[in-house]
Amino acid sequence: MVATAGVVLALVGRALDLQVLNRDFLRDEAEARHLRTVAISAYRGMITDRNGAPLAVSSPVYSSWANPAEVLQEEGGVAELARALGRSEADLREYLERRKQREFVYLRRHMPPDLSAQIRSLDIPGVNLQRELRRFYPAGQTAAQLIGFTDIDGRGLEGVERALDEPLSGEQGAKRVMRDRLGRVIDDVELIREPRPGEDVELSIDRDIQYLAFRELKRAVHRHRAESGSVVVLDVHTGELLAVANKPSFNPHQRAQMDPEARRNRAFANAYEPGSVIKPFTIAAALRSGSVSPQESFDTAPGTMRVGRHTVRDLLDYGELDLAGVMQKSSNVGAAKVALQTPPRELWQVMQDFEFGAPSGVSFASESAGHLDASPPRGEVRQATWSYGYGMSTTPVQLARSYAALANGGVIRPVTILRQEEEVEGHRVLDEDIAQQIRSMLETVIEPGGTGVRASVPGYRVAGKTGTVRKAVAGGYSEDEYIAMFVGYAPAENPRIAVAVVIDDPAGEAYYGGQVAAPVFSEVASGALRILNVPPQAPPSGMPRIVADWEEGRYD
Repeated sequence: MVATAGVVLALVGRALDLQVLNRDFLRDEAEARHLRTVAISAYRGMITDRNGAPLAVSSPVYSSWANPAEVLQEEGGVAELARALGRSEADLREYLERRKQREFVYLRRHMPPDLSAQIRSLDIPGVNLQRELRRFYPAGQTAAQLIGFTDIDGRGLEGVERALDEPLSGEQGAKRVMRDRLGRVIDDVELIREPRPGEDVELSIDRDIQYLAFRELKRAVHRHRAESGSVVVLDVHTGELLAVANKPSFNPHQRAQMDPEARRNRAFANAYEPGSVIKPFTIAAALRSGSVSPQESFDTAPGTMRVGRHTVRDLLDYGELDLAGVMQKSSNVGAAKVALQTPPRELWQVMQDFEFGAPSGVSFASESAGHLDASPPRGEVRQATWSYGYGMSTTPVQLARSYAALANGGVIRPVTILRQEEEVEGHRVLDEDIAQQIRSMLETVIEPGGTGVRASVPGYRVAGKTGTVRKAVAGGYSEDEYIAMFVGYAPAENPRIAVAVVIDDPAGEAYYGGQVAAPVFSEVASGALRILNVPPQAPPSGMPRIVADWEEGRYD
């Protein structure tokens, strides 16, 4: 009897201890084992083109995770899970065994819906699904380097995704949840912090112009078996980038097979010696300094010229040329004579004013500033080679910016990747009357007899310049590797767009800028002007005598 009473008293005492004296402690211990704080993903902001078309969007997906110890205890669980995940049982078992002391390991991130449904239906203890957000890129490879991509956790790694990562990211939220013994969420207990979605970003890019530029660039690179290429389309009134296309490119959804070289945004990252596309600025410097008059002529015979130990060469003996003729025929001898009559500081200052050797300001981490000497050229050889674009380097974006300044009557504007509602204010770097004289000269380049006849756009007047550059190699310049360029703007009399085309190392007989890059300009400018609803302002011109011009060696 006494023993029975003792047992009863012990039970009552234990109950009192559990339910009254230590109730709060035990409740906290239980909650600690079943309550968890989990993150609530914040939607990353959407990236759109200037018309609202999506270029990068986030969509909800599921990732699978596990408590390794629980999965390993379940008979047959590892084998079932391995079959669903497409892994060998031995591999998965080893993966879980090595992490048995953890309570959380990912099995597979960002699964397709059918796989997440299959994992859910297995109902294996210790295996759970977690909702996350995955980034998708509707424009695919057409804008891959420009838009960039994020890592699996949503952090921007390249392109716009990296440059604007902070406003796009938002801020994760948090909530407290109740889990059952298998680790599954059975109840939301408390919202700790609301997630703050990232900001949507509206780019200046026009998706249709971007596609057009990529398509024409891809055709040219393939046709001429080139190493790579870039096309930049710039709005001359606002400095907005309407298209930035690069080839080779990559599929942003299949980065595991991606060639690292394909990730390069060559329009910003690759700097080239500009060659003859620099000649408008050589002539602008001469006119601005007053050292050369618009009517002055230069004897370029016999097509060569000695400057110190260096020989300047033209394709042909062009004889007597005025400034427009120097531009139209792309005479290196004529350009060198113009430069040697120009004070070196004035030549250097014009290059500075047009911001050669300076980054665009778009804030891409991989952008190159190019190269421009920190002081005026010393010696006649340096001054002569500068005149036709050797001894300095510039990116395709910088070339488009400088020609846009010519198109603006000598006003340079900052380049932007974000849509602008109004015309952006710039600053004057060249008198308007000199810019107009340069424009008239650049128009002759497109006319029959010029080096850029293939850049003509039916219904529009075009101003532009060809360039063909020998690639720099160890010990000098290659004899059979070239960079073909064309940079120009249209319509010439009331410019709307500037377009830069650079084709790196075209193979085969066609390698001049007038043969390789000028036709790309023609197609891109023609399509872009239609997309922008710019009405034709000149009667359509007939096809120039392209074959005859090539036979006469007029391409540069």
